[in-house]
Amino acid sequence: MFSTLGYYICIPFAWILRLFYNLTGSYGWALILFTLVVKLVLLPFQLKSKKSMIRMNQFQPKMREIQEKYANNQQKMNEELQLLYAQEGINPMSGCLWSLLPFPIIIALYSIIRQPLSRFMLLSSETIERVREIASGLGYVAEQAGGRAAFYEEIQLAQFINDHFASFSGVGGLFRMDYSFLGLDLTVMPQTVWKQVFSGGWATFGLVLIPIVSAALSFFQSKVAMTGNGQKSDDVAARQTRSMMYMMPLMSLWIGFTLPAALGVYWIANSVFQIVQDVFLNKYFSTRMEQEETEKERKKREERVAKMMAAREQQRQFQEQANNRGKNKQPQKKQTEKKSEKKGSSTSEAGRIGDRPYARGRAYDPEHYGE
Repeated sequence: MFSTLGYYICIPFAWILRLFYNLTGSYGWALILFTLVVKLVLLPFQLKSKKSMIRMNQFQPKMREIQEKYANNQQKMNEELQLLYAQEGINPMSGCLWSLLPFPIIIALYSIIRQPLSRFMLLSSETIERVREIASGLGYVAEQAGGRAAFYEEIQLAQFINDHFASFSGVGGLFRMDYSFLGLDLTVMPQTVWKQVFSGGWATFGLVLIPIVSAALSFFQSKVAMTGNGQKSDDVAARQTRSMMYMMPLMSLWIGFTLPAALGVYWIANSVFQIVQDVFLNKYFSTRMEQEETEKERKKREERVAKMMAAREQQRQFQEQANNRGKNKQPQKKQTEKKSEKKGSSTSEAGRIGDRPYARGRAYDPEHYGE
């Protein structure tokens, strides 16, 4: 199920990557253009996220004031914070959600890079098996199952096809895959060649340099984002950003070092575009925030506050009605007890003769008033 779902998620990304590969003939440039398109598609959402983050950081002093004022009343603190969010039109979670988007993209891209036949060329399993048979006849030896090399077997097969492409001309949907970029083989994992960093020339040194550059750019990207958001050192958001500022470079270093170099190229391109975007948006919103107080926006804020206050008043009325119902239950209970006592004092049917009631236990003599 998850394999099928992952396949369909990869289809649009594979289509875009194939388009740029056919245009440029370079896997590296196709990755860079792919990254640019993804950033442009996500830009409208990131605009909203960036605006919300900047606005929220501007009102950190008011938030701290509320937290200090209602430190002993958590419910009141939450109510006042929600009111502040409504007044200023900010969403405290919007900035966090969009920062997680690169991870599903990089997972899909990793699948496309690792499985070029089934994910990039979108060949069926029958076609791939036919390709293996042709390659085996030409001397190709598949890696044994279970090893790390077997995990990247489709990459090795794609490279073999590129070297003997004329022999695969009868296979539909198959095309050459050239993974070289700036003299580097993007299918190689830097961790496998780092020992030859000083003896292997640029082909090795460049591969080891990719994760280092990726980590450095990731750190600089976090630094720009923190500065642009106007966060102070004592802000909660600032402390969270600082933790991310050290975690993301380490993650970038790990991704670039242990996975194929193509992912490191994507991560570098993503960091560069993100830095440019943050610098531009910081300047844009710093000017925009000063001119944002228009009549229309003030009216929207007043409407939001009015709705929230109406909801609070309705909740208060419901609470008062519930309290009043609780007070009225006690007198009703006492009245019921009094009625029960009154009924208990009357004579039952067992003590009644004809129309005249008699006390229970009293002897009745019909001849008592007789002659």
